Amino acid sequence: MKAIEITRFGAPEVLRPCERAQPVAGAGEVLIAVAASGVNRPDVLQRTGNYPVPPGASDIPGLEVAGVVVSGDAAAMAQAGLKVGDRVCALVAGGGYAQFCVAPVGQCLPVPAGLSDIDAASLPETFFTVWSNVFDRARLQAGETLLIQGGSSGIGVTAIQMAKALGAKVLVTAGSDDKCRACIALGADHAINYKTHDFAAEVKRITDGRGVDVILDMVAGSYVAREIECLAEDGRMVIIAVQGGIQSEINAGLVLRKRLTITGSTLRPRPIAFKTALAQALKKNVWPLLANGSIKPVIHRTFDAASERGAEQAHALMESNQHIGKIVLTWGAA
Repeated sequence: MKAIEITRFGAPEVLRPCERAQPVAGAGEVLIAVAASGVNRPDVLQRTGNYPVPPGASDIPGLEVAGVVVSGDAAAMAQAGLKVGDRVCALVAGGGYAQFCVAPVGQCLPVPAGLSDIDAASLPETFFTVWSNVFDRARLQAGETLLIQGGSSGIGVTAIQMAKALGAKVLVTAGSDDKCRACIALGADHAINYKTHDFAAEVKRITDGRGVDVILDMVAGSYVAREIECLAEDGRMVIIAVQGGIQSEINAGLVLRKRLTITGSTLRPRPIAFKTALAQALKKNVWPLLANGSIKPVIHRTFDAASERGAEQAHALMESNQHIGKIVLTWGAA
């Protein structure tokens, strides 16, 4: 099969098309003929040597795919209601940048009605991440207010739509006026250009000094101290990336006085059972919203995975931070 490998750690040009043996589905797994592969920030971190591959996972990058089931563990498939020929999207621990990919049965979800393979490939990584962190860990409820740092990212556009659909008020930060407008168009109630405004001051102004109930943070670093100022009493902050650095100096007194919760997580190393439970929650609570159009995939651009520089160009775009929504590699997908 054709695949894309990391020839060495480094810049986007280290990604190269290659030939690999087609994987074989094991116990509890299916083999998917991949039509499209989502591109995510962790793929960039893996390429630069900053995100080690979990034990047992493929060294081929890629954490989400969409395509057709071609084989698998018959008993596990029957229990999950899957069969050969079904269109699915799946969260994987690696191996997504390839024409064929093995996935645990429990981490596969049906392609929602009306969505293309490209649409479907953009879903698993961000939807699993947002549900796990915003709704499970941070317990966002209808009527509460969510602040999303990086509202125009793949995670951001997912979190905006999911939170709004489930009854929350949404504030976002983004790095340009165009990105802010895009976030408002997706349903955000307020968008703050963090390059021209102090987001902490703006959050306080917008909320009349109360603050927000939940913050989804992909920056960490110096942002954490300012985010603590933005949180309302009993507020919750969940950190899912550290693009601003791993060191944070905070006012612990504010944490005590406001009774704040600061948490975080990474998804890739979590066990299959944990991800299977997330898949079931998404299927019940979110997949109907995709099928009826209440939530829509946001695809910024696609690249031909089989071309010599397709993956390289996709990663260069990801690192430029010029995209709004998701970047997807296609293997002949519609």
